[in-house]
Amino acid sequence: MATKSMARSTWKKIAVFGGGLVSLALLFFISLTQGEADITFQDVIGSLLAAADQQSHHVVLGMRLSRATMGVLAGAALAVAGVLLQTVTKNPLASAGTFGINAGAYFMIVAATVFVPSLVFSVPLLLALIGGLGGAMIAYFLAGGRKGTPVRLALAGMIVTMALASFTSALQLLFENETNGLFIWGSGSLVQNDWKGVQFSWPWIVLVLIILMFFVRMLDLLELDEETAQSLGQKVGTARLSALFMAILLAAVAVSVVGPIGFVGLIAPHLVRLIGYRRHLVLIPAAALWGASIVVGADVVAKLVRSTIGELPVGTVTAVLGAPWLIWLAVRSTRSPKSGETGSSMSVGTARFRWHYPVLIAVAFVLLVALLVFGLTQGSLKVPVGEVMKVLNGTGQDMYQNIILKLRLPRMLVAVLAGAGLAVSGVLLQGAVRNPLADPSVIGVTSGAGVGALLLIVVWPGAAGFLLPVFALIGAGLAAAAVYMLSWRKGLHPTVVTLVGIAITAMGSAIIHFLVIKSQMHAASALAWLAGSTYGRGWGEFLWMSAGLIVLGPYAWYLGRRIDLLSFSDNTSLGLGLRLRQTRLIAALVGVGLAALAVTSVGTVGFIGLLAPHAARMMVGQNHKRLVVLAAILGAILMIAADLVGRVIIAPKEIPAGLVVAVIGTPYLLWLMARSAKAKSY
Repeated sequence: MATKSMARSTWKKIAVFGGGLVSLALLFFISLTQGEADITFQDVIGSLLAAADQQSHHVVLGMRLSRATMGVLAGAALAVAGVLLQTVTKNPLASAGTFGINAGAYFMIVAATVFVPSLVFSVPLLLALIGGLGGAMIAYFLAGGRKGTPVRLALAGMIVTMALASFTSALQLLFENETNGLFIWGSGSLVQNDWKGVQFSWPWIVLVLIILMFFVRMLDLLELDEETAQSLGQKVGTARLSALFMAILLAAVAVSVVGPIGFVGLIAPHLVRLIGYRRHLVLIPAAALWGASIVVGADVVAKLVRSTIGELPVGTVTAVLGAPWLIWLAVRSTRSPKSGETGSSMSVGTARFRWHYPVLIAVAFVLLVALLVFGLTQGSLKVPVGEVMKVLNGTGQDMYQNIILKLRLPRMLVAVLAGAGLAVSGVLLQGAVRNPLADPSVIGVTSGAGVGALLLIVVWPGAAGFLLPVFALIGAGLAAAAVYMLSWRKGLHPTVVTLVGIAITAMGSAIIHFLVIKSQMHAASALAWLAGSTYGRGWGEFLWMSAGLIVLGPYAWYLGRRIDLLSFSDNTSLGLGLRLRQTRLIAALVGVGLAALAVTSVGTVGFIGLLAPHAARMMVGQNHKRLVVLAAILGAILMIAADLVGRVIIAPKEIPAGLVVAVIGTPYLLWLMARSAKAKSY
């Protein structure tokens, strides 16, 4: 038996290290042959063994070899950072991408590029380290600190990432010249023109890896419960902080050179753990080896797609590879709900006092109309309120009629309908799966609709306009279907639905980046569309959105009573005569349709499907018929206010409404997560 066990252990090590080295060497060599210049295998071998003064050898040694080496270093750093984060938090879903570290580091680098560019060249690592620490700390405390559950930590990291990504995109749009070229790098790019990146990063990464190998026993003890670890002489608090700092340092070094590359810290550590290794003496070097292989392999794929604004970011490839991995982890690590469980994922309470419902509706509607009228007066040319009223009555001057009726009014009405549609979609999706985080942008519907719409634009640029909402609806439906099918075996457990939705969203975003690059869309235009913008919207978009809302809006209100019953346990709902799965499916389909309509008109706007339903729920409770109406008005107010602010705050330039919504909504979401951390865990 002992001999068999030793033989099995030997074969495992051969598979992990031998297989990893072979795959890395093969991918490394292939990467040296791939690129814009035509380099053969003979050129690569010749440059490595007997370099000569010829162009092919200069390309290999000066650019491609440094790029592949940087891929090895970045992959190893991100994989080991994932190992450390998973050990410290005891969270199988923790990585630099899901923990908010990458987003924080990237935001800090972009902000410094705009305001203090000298620091980017002098102390890039310090900037990335500060940003990564900030993102990680915010996510950690929002998740409830040491009491935070794995899914809460993943959701907190997702919200921090979404918020920081919005701020970063805003800086890139406002300071387009200063941040020129950061669009590709912001998704993770290994492009290297010399050896400076390697020379800067390798001492840090190698030093941290060597230090960690001296503290593998300390890391092993962190896998135990706190009392056991302390009884064995472990200073748990010091050990956790030290390991966390090392993880953030590794991620910061990688981000400061190659940008945020996600999912590597999820795939590589779990790949090694699946083989059976748990001790850090083997886990750390094995994860580093396979992380390097993943990044170099992803870069080989990335080189195959190029356009006028650059090649496909390697981070996009790792997202496509890592999203299925996250789905598998979510389904595998989440237990099926017991009979009678509601699975509600977050409780935020209600307001201390409530206004009468008719008063609330009246006040909200008056505010919406006031914002609409005020918005018609604002722009590069100020229009007096009196002239606006004359135009609306059909008696205004021709100049004002052209400005208001052809430009401002249709744009603002589209914003109203898009905001209302996203808000109602959020209400329905949250009710369908009993998960207050089931916003269209969280569970993949928004990104799926974006993929469908962009796919039509890229593949068939001359397609009829009416096909755009059709393809967006197909994309949204496929994304929602994927989420529901993958979560079905777990009884649509809120945890699984949300985590699978995050993975589908990541995959959709990666495909959108691919389509943006393939279509050769300018970076500024791509950022504006991805953020969500009402710029240039006219009566055509208004008409198809109106038609959709006229059909789906009243039906969403009609479903309100049935969705109320979904808030009870499954057994109770069935006992009350509710067709449980049918109701969930219908509510989800209507929500998907509303979200798809909004995306075809204004792009991939996030946050509204979270903010408006939560605000409405705090005012009127869980009555979904009332929620649908109030949330629709609040969503419209949010969107029209965001459009107004985006138009006038730095006129004549514009900020996409989706970014303004994110800036407005981030404080509320952060407060929501902090408040819900006191509630019952998932």
